[in-house]
Amino acid sequence: MQTYISILRGINVSGHKMIKMNALSSLYESLDFKNVKTYIQSGNVVFQTVGANVHDLALLIEKKISEQFTFEVPVLVKEKNEMANVMQNNPFLMMKDKDVTKLHVTFLSHHPEKSNLDKINHGQYLPDEYIITGSLIYLYCPNGYGNTKLNNNFFESKLKVTATTRNWKTVIELMNMANALPETSLS
Repeated sequence: MQTYISILRGINVSGHKMIKMNALSSLYESLDFKNVKTYIQSGNVVFQTVGANVHDLALLIEKKISEQFTFEVPVLVKEKNEMANVMQNNPFLMMKDKDVTKLHVTFLSHHPEKSNLDKINHGQYLPDEYIITGSLIYLYCPNGYGNTKLNNNFFESKLKVTATTRNWKTVIELMNMANALPETSLS
């Protein structure tokens, strides 16, 4: 069994696309996923299943959500090792003047095209800062994520990808949850 972390885009926000976490857990269990654990109401699920392609897992979960709840929800799935790399490689952690409580990670559905990356002017959004690396955007928002222009809609519009953001505390908690799951074999 392999451990995965799925991140849903845009559920339980302002009364839209409402999914109770116990219903979400049941949905994942109906897909024969094991050790399903949710974290807060914004659609974070840690689970285990036989090794599979993360893209295929995301499509399977999206399809099941659409069937059961009759609305579309983009889902991004990360392997446990990939999430560990997200944590280890946050460039803002190396900068001593950055308040860790103001850090966020925006997960992208895929690597943006260079032509789309060129549409964003670095330094234009200060005091907010961002660093794009592959299919991740590390964000530092000193005035809070709720006050930045560098939100999911901004990046989706500019980069032509699906984006969903989690604060650093959530990223840490998801990794802790993934690490707490039992190591199981395929017996």
